[in-house]
Amino acid sequence: MKQLKLDLEPFYRFASEHVAVGIHAVDTKGKTILHNKKMRDIEGFDFEELADRSLLEMFRFDQEESTLLKVLQSGSPVLNAKQTYWNRKGQEITTINDTYPVVENGLLIGAIELARDVTTLEKVVYQPLKKYEEPITFNSITAVSASMKKVIATAEKAALAKLPVLLVGESGTGKELIAEAIHRAHADASSEMSILFSHGTTIGSIEQMSEEMKNKASGTVYCERIDMLNLPMQQKLLEMVKEHSGSDTYFIASVGEDPVELISAQKLLKELYYFFSAMAIPIQPLRRRKEDIIPFVLDYFSRHRLKFGSMVRHVDQQVEKLLLSYDWPGNLKELELLLDEITSLLTTEEIVSVDLLPYHFKMKTEKTGMHKPEDFIVQSNKELLPLEEYLLEAEIYYLQKAMDLHNGNVTKAAAALGMSRQNLQYRLRKIKKNEGQT
Repeated sequence: MKQLKLDLEPFYRFASEHVAVGIHAVDTKGKTILHNKKMRDIEGFDFEELADRSLLEMFRFDQEESTLLKVLQSGSPVLNAKQTYWNRKGQEITTINDTYPVVENGLLIGAIELARDVTTLEKVVYQPLKKYEEPITFNSITAVSASMKKVIATAEKAALAKLPVLLVGESGTGKELIAEAIHRAHADASSEMSILFSHGTTIGSIEQMSEEMKNKASGTVYCERIDMLNLPMQQKLLEMVKEHSGSDTYFIASVGEDPVELISAQKLLKELYYFFSAMAIPIQPLRRRKEDIIPFVLDYFSRHRLKFGSMVRHVDQQVEKLLLSYDWPGNLKELELLLDEITSLLTTEEIVSVDLLPYHFKMKTEKTGMHKPEDFIVQSNKELLPLEEYLLEAEIYYLQKAMDLHNGNVTKAAAALGMSRQNLQYRLRKIKKNEGQT
């Protein structure tokens, strides 16, 4: 009996759509011919968005970013290539890619990439140093500048005198670290500090914390950003701190702005401020104490070597110059997140060079010579620019504005501009190349 020959194409199609590996195949011109469901989930794209775009166009100015293009050009496979990037949905994704040339009858007809999504594994194996593993003490805090040394000295006095403390400083300046150091200096090192967060706090949660304190012999309560609480909750908080002020409970609070101005703007109860004002400690933003930046970086690298066995020790002179020239609107927290991002991709590097900096940070620190918005207004008393030059300057300004508004996130900036992520990256690379030629 003659055996029927099965058409295997439906089986292949089913397998490619249900396999747990992302598959992306292109022809020799870089045009996408296969982009399976798992790859669409990883990258956040639909096949239709890629079908009419060539990788040769998308990576025209930076072909090092595409392993598919590398394979098309070399004819050799690229294996175990690790890539971390933001997908179209704004998610940070890490994949391990194997990319192979596809040859038929001795001729190269395209390339295929197999991507394993290891994002979850990366989060388990690599935990950014956003929290210190050891208890925070005053010795743990980087304090090189005169202003930070004064903060430490005042905080030590507050802990010794057991006075309520009000920490004043912008978001990300490290108020929570100072609060924990005060707690450790004042209390038993084994006890935990209770934190009353401004976001999500209700009158009920304040009452619950008050009841819990009645059952504790002692403790520390850190009331984070009390200026973010509405006035009724501030009144409830005032009642709680007054009720327990005669006990062994130690209170620390923080605000994000000048408390006197907050009171004038009716964002802070005067009586609540008076409770904490016996020891108000202002913490300067990082832009006013830049001498703390490099010591903080070195301290971060030291902890990273101990925790992960890495080799990183310093930054090169060019990176140091960029770090010191930037104003750090997010303060120490922004610097720490940048270091998290840099070290997540390190292997055996000892020195961080500019090549290891995230693209969004380089965009923010590079001087592009962009015009101010008013420079794009045609005025009769100004000489007109050639149209091509004018449009290029306007594009540079507008794209940089979008990137700044979304903190360098290409995916979010592209969505706001109504274009694809690849299109925005293509335009940014084009601008960068033009700048390099001027």
